[in-house]
Amino acid sequence: MSAISILNFNSSRFILTGFLGLEVDYLWFSIPFTSIYAMVFLGNCLVLHVIRTEPSLHQPMFYFLAMLALTDLCMGLSTMYTVLGILWRFIQEISLDACIAQSYFIHGLSFMESSVLLAMALDRYIAICHPLRYSSLLTNDKIMKIGMAILCRSTLLIPPVIIRLKFLNYCHPHILSHSFCLHQDLIRMACSDIHFNSIYGLALVISNLLLDAVLILISYVMILYAVLAIASREERIKSLQTCISHICAVSVFYIPIIGLTMVHRFGKHLSPLIYVLMGNIYILFPPLMNPIIYSIKTQQIRRRIQRLFYLKVM
Repeated sequence: MSAISILNFNSSRFILTGFLGLEVDYLWFSIPFTSIYAMVFLGNCLVLHVIRTEPSLHQPMFYFLAMLALTDLCMGLSTMYTVLGILWRFIQEISLDACIAQSYFIHGLSFMESSVLLAMALDRYIAICHPLRYSSLLTNDKIMKIGMAILCRSTLLIPPVIIRLKFLNYCHPHILSHSFCLHQDLIRMACSDIHFNSIYGLALVISNLLLDAVLILISYVMILYAVLAIASREERIKSLQTCISHICAVSVFYIPIIGLTMVHRFGKHLSPLIYVLMGNIYILFPPLMNPIIYSIKTQQIRRRIQRLFYLKVM
């Protein structure tokens, strides 16, 4: 490994890290990972198909769910080539340009998912706290504007920090911590001044992921306050049940991010396998779980999927 590292000091290519020490078992690892990617693709495509073809689901809540499914689908596609390429042994390294592009999509899609979850929290807040104004507040025109704002926020704020990666001097060993490229991984290998990347990157995380998490928490405090004011116990339970799917989606998104951040911040002496495992959970867990959560917990989608498969069997 040291020889490879020395050869890569002045190279524009970076070594992708798989499951170190378990290379002989890559064929077996490829089976569950291929299955997971297939489930990510099929699950999110199924959710999008159901929402598109079922007129009764053409409502704000499901429009936001379609945005979430599309984001999860793109997240899976953005890492599939490198993750499965390592396990299938047809790639071991990645060029700097491809690495920068992949990191742009990964971080941009993470910010996009966070923004969509915030929009879904707003939807639940209006539906529960202002039910009589729901249809007038969340019109199709406003949903389209929210979608465009999410797209602009997720794509236009990142380029300054990502583009600068192209002009850094990478003199440390070109060995990535994961099977894909992340901004924090690349700047770790740089010898150039990275103050701009560090400060701007931190500002992006605070203004996107952290701010969204705080706003989602505030929305649920207000929702809980409104629900507790309802006299009927049955109505309270019914109102809270409409939020369960969203709460689960928020959990499966933020918990892996917190775990990966803690590993990078405090786990300098941990096994490289921990980095790879946490990285794959961060990338694959939300896209895998969100279609399952909404298919099980959302009655309208569950019934439409059941009817769809019933008709195909018949």
